[in-house]
Amino acid sequence: MKSIAVDMDGVLADVYRQFLEMHFQDTGEKISPEAIRGLKEAEAFPLLKKHVYAPGFFENAPLIPGAQDSLKKISAHYKVFIVSAATEFPLSLYEKQRWLNKHFPFIHWRQMVFCGSKEIIKTDIMIDDHFKNLDHFSGETYLFSQPHNETTSPGKHVRVSSWKEVEKLLLPDPDKWQQ
Repeated sequence: MKSIAVDMDGVLADVYRQFLEMHFQDTGEKISPEAIRGLKEAEAFPLLKKHVYAPGFFENAPLIPGAQDSLKKISAHYKVFIVSAATEFPLSLYEKQRWLNKHFPFIHWRQMVFCGSKEIIKTDIMIDDHFKNLDHFSGETYLFSQPHNETTSPGKHVRVSSWKEVEKLLLPDPDKWQQ
C-alpha cells in the first residue's frame, strides 16, 4: 500500500478563513480573498503572529470543504499520515492533535507527525500548500491551492484546488466512492 503525507494547515484546516475572520474581529476591516492572492501569509495578515500564538487558534480552525469525506475514502487505499510543521508554535502540538481527533477520528495517533522541517518525510505522495515542503520531496507532489500560491506556477507539482480533485487523482474509481 502506498503512503501519503497530508499537510494540515491550508490543506485540511482552513486557516485562511480563520485568519480573515480573526483579522475582522481585531480590526473591523474585511479583507477579500482576491486582495491577498499572491501574497505571503505574513504580508496578507499583519496580525498573523498574534493569531497563531493565541490559545485556540489551531484547535478551532474550520475544515477545508470536503476534507473529512475525501480523506476517509483515500485512507481505504493509502497509508495516510498527517504531517504538520507544528513545533514552531508551542500551543499547536496539543491543539492540532485535539483538532485531528475531533475531525478525523479514523486517523490514529501513530499517523500524526508533528515536526519542524518536512525534509525528513519519506512517503510516496505529499499534499501540501507550500513549495518549501514539496520542492525537497522525492515522491509525487500535489500543491493544494491557497491564496499565497495561486499566482505562482505549480512547476513540477500537480496543482489541486479541492478535495474532489484529489479524489479524482488518487482513487481508482472516484464514482464508486460517491455517496
